[in-house]
Amino acid sequence: MLREFGQIIPVLPPRVSIFASYQVAYEFRREVEYRQALDDYCQWYRQAAEAHQQEFQKLKRDINIVGWFNQRKR
Repeated sequence: MLREFGQIIPVLPPRVSIFASYQVAYEFRREVEYRQALDDYCQWYRQAAEAHQQEFQKLKRDINIVGWFNQRKR
C-alpha cells in the first residue's frame, strides 16, 4: 500500500524537502502581508469615504452663491 502512494506522491529528498518548507513559509508570510495591506487599505478607504460624505453634507448646507448671482441676472 505504501508503494501505491509513493507513485502518486513522490517522496522528496531531504534537501528538497527543506527548501519546500522554506517555500511554504515564504508563501505564507507573503499571504499574511498581502492580507494585512488589504485590510489597511480598506480601513483607509472607509475613513476617506466617511470624511468625503461629511464634507459633502457640509457643502449641501452652504449657500449657493453662484446660483444666487445667476438668478439675479435674469
